[in-house]
Amino acid sequence: MDGAVIRARANDLSQEPGVYQFLAGERVLYVGKAVDLRDRVRSYADPRSERVREMVRRAESIEVAVTDTETQALLLEANLIKRHQPRYNVRLKDDKSYPLVQLTDHRFPRIEITRDPGSGATAYGPFTDMGQLEAIVKAVRETYGLRGCSDHKFSNRERPCLDFDMGLCAAPCTGEIDADAYTERVERAKAFFEGETGALAEPLSAGMDTAAGEQAFERAAHLRDRLQTVRAFHGTGGDAVIDTDGTRSVDVLGVSMEGGQATVARLHSEGGKLVDREQYRVDVPGDGDGVPAILAAFVPQFYAERELPDTLLLPQYPDTGKLRDWLEAEGVSLRVPGAGREARLVDLAMKNAHEGPRESDGHRMLADALDIPVPTRIEGYDVSHASGRDVVGSNVVFVDGRPKKAHYRRKKLTETNDDYANMAQLLRWRAGRAVEGRDKRPDPDLLVIDGGGGQLEAARVAVDSLGWDVPIVSLAKSKEIVHTPDRQFDWTHDSAHLHLLQRVRDEAHRFAVQYHQTLRDDVSTVLESVDGIGSTRRRRLLRRFGSVDGVRNATESELQDVPGIGAETARQLARRL
Repeated sequence: MDGAVIRARANDLSQEPGVYQFLAGERVLYVGKAVDLRDRVRSYADPRSERVREMVRRAESIEVAVTDTETQALLLEANLIKRHQPRYNVRLKDDKSYPLVQLTDHRFPRIEITRDPGSGATAYGPFTDMGQLEAIVKAVRETYGLRGCSDHKFSNRERPCLDFDMGLCAAPCTGEIDADAYTERVERAKAFFEGETGALAEPLSAGMDTAAGEQAFERAAHLRDRLQTVRAFHGTGGDAVIDTDGTRSVDVLGVSMEGGQATVARLHSEGGKLVDREQYRVDVPGDGDGVPAILAAFVPQFYAERELPDTLLLPQYPDTGKLRDWLEAEGVSLRVPGAGREARLVDLAMKNAHEGPRESDGHRMLADALDIPVPTRIEGYDVSHASGRDVVGSNVVFVDGRPKKAHYRRKKLTETNDDYANMAQLLRWRAGRAVEGRDKRPDPDLLVIDGGGGQLEAARVAVDSLGWDVPIVSLAKSKEIVHTPDRQFDWTHDSAHLHLLQRVRDEAHRFAVQYHQTLRDDVSTVLESVDGIGSTRRRRLLRRFGSVDGVRNATESELQDVPGIGAETARQLARRL
């Protein structure tokens, strides 16, 4: 990527906190966080170190995720680095986990800081500042008297412990407070961690005023400092995605619509930690009404091949009751929050939906160069054979720059040693199925042929003959020249749009060669099926002729020259191969 491309991409970004990723194809090269995404990404237009310059040269696209706070961005950055292990990240590669606050599911819940919440606990976080978090938990205990002791210490006590004397615990263990009153205090503590700063700030403020009135200035100063920490707590984040009811996984979906397409953003949390974000482009249903129709179409398709979360938060309910019944039957808690922390999470997902997935720089540059709409769906084609034998064709599909392997196809072609004819046959097969409606895959936005001008012309004639109107280009490996029906392009080797075509071309080549080798391997079984050909004679044949293809091309007399191969065996080999 060059500086102009990076600046253009940065101009599309918001000025909110978030995480950005530099990618080469599907490979994540670097993950970073930012207080201002636009400003931070723009800074890469002028790299200040050789390492960063190398990373930028290799990068082909930039993806971003918006967060509410810098703290959330840091936590998401850490999880993405641990997941992808990017080559150019030099920090946060350890297995560090971030602390959470949990209220256990006991009759008298215990409050504590943990990195591994217990089953059924209500957990909040994760957090990055352990010192601040310890001060907050101490303030909660001083204000509401919640216990922090282990079950062993809590059980069978006859008198309160030292925490009671220090004002840190209301001593429910010895009946100094009844269950109803203790539960009310727990609910106030929960309200604070769920974003209601006043639940803790107001008692501290009142205590500070009382201490000042009693001229207990040291205590008043202590409460003032504690109050400042409390008021700053939610401002710096700390509720990335929070497990509020004992569930272990939460998905939050947001939807953005533009014309006939929509973007669905998914935030995924496990054990109280925001661990992933994804964006998907979907077609707007023609018979539906906005977001409910999109969710009704997206949710069952998306989760058909994925594990369902324990909780699913949506901006609106899907417009079909059957979907809700299915989720309920599967044990999924489906909610559309109207206010509070969960509503803020849905708002965050909506922000991410509005951010993309934007077409990568390569897609936009390709559209500009070829004067076509941005090609989000690209199909690649190649042919592989051995001197006209075992001729096969490949058809690979990339969507938003990523392979969509479920849509890959391959075709056994007529055996002929003519690359142009083979390519024409492959494209007639694909175009014919598309025109006749027998191929249920969407039409591509661009066809990429592995080869030069000759292969391109053969493919173009085949496509045009059937009236399939799709832009088509070719790319040969020798000089990496891009051919179109009316011109050629010699793009620089580090161009994002050239890299995009190369990925499609190379994947089509790999898929074709893989299929061809499968067929060739089947032929090696034929060698062993001929009477008189065992493993020793098979090795001799392959050593003499170099490969199965060499054996196939040998004459009967040449076969008979191999030690141990008689006239009858040579005739069988020639006939079978």
